[in-house]
Amino acid sequence: MLNQKEIAYWCIIKDRKLFLTDQALPQMSREALALDTQAAQEIGRYQGKAVYWLEAPAGMPDDSFDSLRALLHVDGALFNLAGRATQLSHMLHTQKFCSHCGGECRLSEGELAMQCQQCQTQHYPRVSPCVIVAVRKEEKILLAQHPRHKTGMYTVIAGFVEAGETLEQCVAREVKEETGIEVTNIRYVGSQPWAFPSNLMMGFLADYQSGDLKPDYTELSDAIWAGLDNLPELAPPGTIAYHLIQRTCEEIRQGR
Repeated sequence: MLNQKEIAYWCIIKDRKLFLTDQALPQMSREALALDTQAAQEIGRYQGKAVYWLEAPAGMPDDSFDSLRALLHVDGALFNLAGRATQLSHMLHTQKFCSHCGGECRLSEGELAMQCQQCQTQHYPRVSPCVIVAVRKEEKILLAQHPRHKTGMYTVIAGFVEAGETLEQCVAREVKEETGIEVTNIRYVGSQPWAFPSNLMMGFLADYQSGDLKPDYTELSDAIWAGLDNLPELAPPGTIAYHLIQRTCEEIRQGR
């Protein structure tokens, strides 16, 4: 039970956006928050403080809410908890009916899942596995631009894992489909929950093997081999894409 005076982090969600104060999650007591928090769910702890998910009560102004991307500057552990809240909210609004019997689903009292009120089946948040990979060719890195990036930002290749496919097979397939090249020496680096709306990004590095760069313009706006002295605008810090790019650039600098 949440104490009235306990200081906690609050992930208050409205239309997959977060209530922020000064580009940060509210960190205050239930008393100071002055909202109806009876439905709040603890989703983790950060630096000794509880982190709560709460659906925004009616009447909170839209301009108080911002995208999860506005929190990319915070510590990764807190960013991931905010992403968990966003994902749980997505579950609440998109998994309202049971896929087994069609009955109405409600948030389970025992765990963070939806439970069918008719057949009692538990439905957990749907997570979509994705790969993301930085490809190196000698002293250059493969960078791609997507139509959705209106600022002209470049990033690395990414895509969803298909049924029956290993992560390494997915890496090779996505790079081949989007850029026309073959890769080798695929190795895992790390992962990042990415709640847009419910992805898990699994990061890899790979080396160029063969083929000419031929971007698939149904997926990309551009694809280039970029040297360290002419890097374009890149994915922002806090993203696994940025980490993969920086790691590749560092390995190039060190001659590894």
